[in-house]
Amino acid sequence: MASYDLLLSGGTVHTPGGPVLADVGVSDGRIVAIGASGDAGRRIDCTGLDILPGVIDSQVHFREPGLEHKEDLATGSEAAVRGGVVAVFEMPNTKPNTDSAEAIADKLARAAGRMWCDHAFYVGATNHNALELAELERLPGTAGVKIFMGASTGDLLVSEDARLAEVLAHGVRRVAIHAEDEDRMNARAGERVAGDASSHPVWRDDESAMLATTRILRLARAARRRIHVLHVTTPAELELLGRNKDIATCEVTPQHLTLAGEEAYPRLGTLAQMNPPIRSGAHRDGLWHWLNQGVPDVIGSDHAPHTLEEKGKEYPASPSGMPGVQTLLPLLLDHAANGRTSLQRVIELTSAGAQRIFGLVGKGRIARGYDADFTVVDLRKRWTIEDKWLASRSGWSPFTGMELTGKPIGTIIRGEVAMWEDELGTAPQGQPLRFEATQFPGAR
Repeated sequence: MASYDLLLSGGTVHTPGGPVLADVGVSDGRIVAIGASGDAGRRIDCTGLDILPGVIDSQVHFREPGLEHKEDLATGSEAAVRGGVVAVFEMPNTKPNTDSAEAIADKLARAAGRMWCDHAFYVGATNHNALELAELERLPGTAGVKIFMGASTGDLLVSEDARLAEVLAHGVRRVAIHAEDEDRMNARAGERVAGDASSHPVWRDDESAMLATTRILRLARAARRRIHVLHVTTPAELELLGRNKDIATCEVTPQHLTLAGEEAYPRLGTLAQMNPPIRSGAHRDGLWHWLNQGVPDVIGSDHAPHTLEEKGKEYPASPSGMPGVQTLLPLLLDHAANGRTSLQRVIELTSAGAQRIFGLVGKGRIARGYDADFTVVDLRKRWTIEDKWLASRSGWSPFTGMELTGKPIGTIIRGEVAMWEDELGTAPQGQPLRFEATQFPGAR
């Protein structure tokens, strides 16, 4: 009789071939049997629950180093596993920026023994490190290169075509893009209305997004470099990106799929302020149209926390960004429960898509030989988001008070229970993610 380290029994398991009622056996941190039977060092009863591939959030800002009063790697990753997330890609706009081998090594050292989930860190492109990026993107623990075409400051802002082309010319991995046009936003700064956050999407209008996305597609094609356009907010961009899938993948966020400016700004004020902005209900509905046409490849939370004191400043002095890693999956489960999309599409956007487009090793699906990463959910659970459930140091969410159907029950990472029924595991177990491009750094 077989013996396993862990056996998940009685649940509906979402395999690449579809859902099956089966037990899953785990040994040495990997899946060894679907339809398992035998003894186990630990058995978890999942009767009535659904076992999804571990959710991957491919865009978070955990603020460490330099901005730990908002968040750090420990609190951000705790929020992740409480929301069912097994792995994150963390962004480079920290203090100092993550733009060198030394900065990547520092983040990896900070994460060791402190992060609850698996992790990788983006290297930020600057106006001065283009020649180094081909080597930096191949460092173990790196998610690739991130370009801010707008909405950044200092050296992380790369807005000119010549500089962008130089960055794209050095390296081979897919480059992540924040696509807002800096020149247009500068020209439209007068559209901001003091004290009125609803003027945010007027200032950072559709055209600022479309201009940048059009420019980066042209430059990427000229450089023959794959790109990934982050947090797309306009249906027109998704239609364009859908015609350029040979070179471009893209992301949408739960915030832009859930909030509509007509309601959000009057109710939330600056708490609804993020970049690119929350736009109209028509924009939100258009994103759903293209999502169900298969255009977005992943959903990332763009978790970007600020303190309530900071968000309480009068617009436009208030910072852009909101927490989201813990609410990513609950919002999507609720949308699926209400018929906006299917659970299978949610799985594609939160696990399989990231594995496919970023070349993750051992992640993104429930299959023999893969890491034993599972997000266990109760699809019928009705509950309300409360501040006391939130783990982010920022302590708030734009979705507090929202009633949902579907809740993460457990987060299991490489066979270790990181969260079960809102209780954390015994200790942080997060490890650096592995990528095909970085697993063998000397390979070509």
